[in-house]
Amino acid sequence: MKEQLPQPETNSEYERILNKARQRVIESIAKNMDLYGISLSVGHLYGTLLFQNKPMTLDEMGAALGMSKTSMSTGVRNLIDLNMVNKVWMKGSRKDHYDVEQDWYQNFIDYFSIKWRKAIDDNVQALHKSMQELTHLSEQENLPETIRDLVQIDMEKMKNMLAYYDWLSRLIDTFESHEIFNMYPIE
Repeated sequence: MKEQLPQPETNSEYERILNKARQRVIESIAKNMDLYGISLSVGHLYGTLLFQNKPMTLDEMGAALGMSKTSMSTGVRNLIDLNMVNKVWMKGSRKDHYDVEQDWYQNFIDYFSIKWRKAIDDNVQALHKSMQELTHLSEQENLPETIRDLVQIDMEKMKNMLAYYDWLSRLIDTFESHEIFNMYPIE
């Protein structure tokens, strides 16, 4: 049996309940985004935009969150870079307006693809450089056998890491091509 909530008596009471429910979700979104390296304030900005049901200007965002226009600009730029917010044109307005990308599946794909590809690129570049150095080191005639053994062990570890990053890159490809939805359909 469902718990019966008390019936509000006024419109302001209805709005208070609505705002409380929204704020709880915004806080949850912000905390979740913080786990993935997006600051709490940017998470709050995203949640606020999500529940506005209309595009907002930087000034409107700043007023809603009690933050500076500069902070809003930085936060929006982060969200645009992650394809989570879009700049939209509003007839009759000279200010930029921003709206949330509503496709959460695509948000997930874009966010993780962007972050994972950057990590892959950085790590693969470091691995290739280190493997070149270790290859050169292993070619030294006077290299002590103990060092040569360590070089071989390290190079094997690095080859395994490269195989992992190749697998991760292919996984990202399945997200970006939406093949992942053949394996795990959206219901």
